[in-house]
Amino acid sequence: MPPLLKLADRFEQASRTYASSNGIARDEDWFVLKLQEELGELTQVWMKLTARGRRRGLDDTALREELANETADLLGHILLFARRNDIDLPAAIVRKWRFDPGVDDIA
Repeated sequence: MPPLLKLADRFEQASRTYASSNGIARDEDWFVLKLQEELGELTQVWMKLTARGRRRGLDDTALREELANETADLLGHILLFARRNDIDLPAAIVRKWRFDPGVDDIA
């Protein structure tokens, strides 16, 4: 199994556990709505970090940590969305980015 699909499986397991523990129904719409929500949260942190939003007492270090956390959330939800919709991300990356994410050919 390609590493990207293994990673998607790990996000799926964590998401399923979280949803079950919190009574969240992950229907078809949930996956795309979560993408939008997470992108909004990433944008909100970016606005604060670039002096276009209220920092609420957070310094650059705290905001950069939040930016990393929201980026991780967005990546996770992209992988969840692709997995739920049977999107072959490795094949799409080959088509669109012209490299194979399952091949370690970086010297």
